[in-house]
Order: sequence, then C-alpha cells, then structure tokens
Amino acid sequence: MKKTWAYALLLLLSISFTACFEDQDDNTIADVDIKDFVWKGLNLWYFWQDQVTDLADNRFSNSEDYTAYLNSFDAPDDLFYNLLSDEDRFSWIVDNYFELNDALNGVSKSNGMEFSLGFVDASETDVFGVVNYVLPNTSASSNGVQRGNVFLSVDGVQLTENNFGSLLFSDNDTYTIGLAEMDANDNFVLTGETITLTKQVYEENPILISNTFTVDGIKVGYLMYNRFTSNFDQQLNTVFGQFVAEGIQELVLDLRYNPGGSVASAINLSSMIAGQDTSDLFLKQRWNNKIQAALSEEDVTRNFVNQLSDGTAINTLNLDKVYILAQGSSASASELVINGLNPYINVVHIGDTTRGKNEFSITLYDSPDCAYSCTSNINPNHTWAMQPLVGKNENANGFYEYEAGLTPTIELEETVSNYGVLGQQDEPLLARAIQHLTGNGRFSNTQNEAKFKIIESSNSKTILKDNMYIDTNDMPNIFK
Repeated sequence: MKKTWAYALLLLLSISFTACFEDQDDNTIADVDIKDFVWKGLNLWYFWQDQVTDLADNRFSNSEDYTAYLNSFDAPDDLFYNLLSDEDRFSWIVDNYFELNDALNGVSKSNGMEFSLGFVDASETDVFGVVNYVLPNTSASSNGVQRGNVFLSVDGVQLTENNFGSLLFSDNDTYTIGLAEMDANDNFVLTGETITLTKQVYEENPILISNTFTVDGIKVGYLMYNRFTSNFDQQLNTVFGQFVAEGIQELVLDLRYNPGGSVASAINLSSMIAGQDTSDLFLKQRWNNKIQAALSEEDVTRNFVNQLSDGTAINTLNLDKVYILAQGSSASASELVINGLNPYINVVHIGDTTRGKNEFSITLYDSPDCAYSCTSNINPNHTWAMQPLVGKNENANGFYEYEAGLTPTIELEETVSNYGVLGQQDEPLLARAIQHLTGNGRFSNTQNEAKFKIIESSNSKTILKDNMYIDTNDMPNIFK
C-alpha cells in the first residue's frame, strides 16, 4: 500500500506546466525550469512543507498562477530562500552541483589553514583569526603556519565584522595574512610578519591525528576526526583496527572542529566505538508528513552496524565509555554521534555547548523521474542543486530536540592564549580528559572565562557548511 502511494506521489510530481513555457526564449525557459525544480523539490521533501503556505499542495489553482508565482522572483535562489521556514537555519542552494558533489567526497579548494574568528574587544567590530589546525601538503603547511597563530589583517586590511567574509571566503585563490601576537595587556598587535597562502584543489582526509599513549597504566587512544566523509570510512576502520591491536582501554574522540557530514559515517564511527548489537537502534528518522506516510518502520530506522557498505567487518573497541571533545563548532553528525551513543554508553562530553543542528538534509537535483533524489536523467539545461533540511534524527530514547546545542559534561572552553598542540597530552581539552579517566585531581565542572568571543569557523563557511546528510545509497528504497 505504501509503495503504491509513493508511486502515485511521483506521478503527481511528474505533472508538467508546459503551457507556461510557450513563446519564451531559451534563457527564460531554463530559468523557469530551475524555479519549477525548486518548488516541486521542496514541496515533496522539505521538512516544514506543511507549515509554509506557498508550498501547500493546493497553493495554485492552475498552471498560469503557478508560473506567475515563479516569475515573481528574480532568481532561483530568491525563490528558494523565500520558501524556507523561520525555523530553518541551515538549508541552502547552489548553482553548480559538480562542485557540491566534489565537496561531499572531500574534494574542494583549500590553502590548508583552518581557523576560527573572534572579536578583538567588547566593541565587537574588529575581528581576529586564530589557526585551529593545518592540513598537510598544503600552502599553509609549506609556509609554516601553525596552530595558535593569530592574524588581524588580510591583504593589509584589518578584519572587521563587515569584511571578513569578502576577504577570507571569496573566490580569490590567494591572500596574505598579517600575523599578530598578544602584548602585556592581552591585546593583539601586528608583528609585521605576513604569510601569503594559495588555495589548491585538495582532498582532505578527515582523520587528522590518531595516536595512543599510556598514562597511569591505562592505554588511551586519541582520534581527531574533522568531517564525516564516507570516502574515508575504510581508513577510519583501519585506525580502529590499530586501536584494537594495541589494546585501547579508553578513547578520546576529538570532534571540536567537526561540522558534520555523512549520517552513514556517523553510524559506522559509533559502531566502532561501542560495538552494540546490530539489533540495537541508533536512530529513527522523522520526515515531513507526506514522506513519513510513505515509509515503513524499517525505512526510518537505522541500527548499529558490524560492517561497512562494501562488506568489510567493522573493527570495534566495545567500550562502555567514551570521551568526546566538542564545542560550538561541532555540529550535525558530530552531535548525532553524541546523541546516538548516549542511550548505550557513558559519553563524557568535554568542551562547550555544541552547534545545535539536529536536522539532516539530502541533495536534490532536477531529476523528477526519481523524485529529484538521484543523478540520472538530470535536466541538462542547468546545474543547480538544493540541500534542504528534510528531517530530524531521534535516538533510541526518542530524544532529538537539541536546537540549543548539547551541553557538556565538563565545561572547558579553548583559550587563544593557551591553545596547546593537538594530540599532545598537555593540550588543555585532552589533558582534562586524561585527568578524568585517571581520576587524578579534583576538578569542578565550571566554565573558564574566555576573553575573546569566537564568532565563526572556516569549516562552517565551506560549500558543505555544517551539513548532516543522507548518502544517496541510503535513501528510502521506495524512492529509488
């Protein structure tokens, strides 16, 4: 019955408004094609579809009204953003799905410097940048950029709240940063040193650091994982194989700069940590009413797994506790791991409150034959694609409402004056995890005061932003 309903739904979507395309030039036809794709894709998939008046199934009485509405917007992205719910903070649209597809596979342009931005003082006007980490074999690594480096200017212009976007996140492949240091009064001052950085096409391995060490007789594994990219699940599994071989007793998973990514990778990683039975529920999806009605219980549930998609057995630590370092730049799939593991094992979250992105998205193309969810038979007249929020994931306890973020077990903010070296035992957040797991010392769960307020992260300004997405091969079967 559900499959029959779904096919009827797809048939409804295939209705064309051909009358509106008569006697128009090719450019206008392409523009209306794109807008038609935007409206129909959102009408079917968008999580808040039933709350947006202009996305109602009965919004238009005929094709002329529909076309007039589409043409009332200057561009497809104007229409897209006008159709979003006030609750939506994360949906977006792109005009080049080739670039989007590359990014989903971990390939994009990068100079290798990943950083955060904050306000210099209480006026919240001037902005500074601080380097979080440096990617290997990039312009930043070859030019000596290091974690903790502070910069105030780009191409000789002081960074401000109004210009940092155009100076740092534009299409320009090359820019020069002006380094700064902290003086005796805890103010940033330029040193006169500059570094020129150039972006290149780069495939980022999200596994930045993995190491082991022994402290007080306890074998500890440390993993810094910076994006959930399914292309690297095999490498992730190999790391856990090494952890298993070395007899890891405690794991510190560093997600502090991880903005999210693949839901499937989040399930794989969680399974490598906990080793729960494959009958144990990891998440249950909540779609809009239209989609939910077409899905079975099996369609909307995802359990822990014991193998990767290619059949490779998962290496698991079978832990009953994990330490996760997470903060405001930790989002979506990072939060999914914390929330999904919480019903089963003790998750000790050290850091700060996370981003609060509990919705997942899918990539929609202008391919109505498969409900806009595949890359076959795509309209050849344009390359637009959408990444709308289409649902929320609840854990085995039914919890999913964390729009304000997940609060830490132990509050500890990073401070620019003491960033430390990632992966070393004296780095503040890792040191706090070690202190907790060894039981050495008394510590209160109070947040230290951070002098400099962080406002943005470079990871969240990529084409993928802080997205949590369902891979194409994990879409509900009835829509394939």
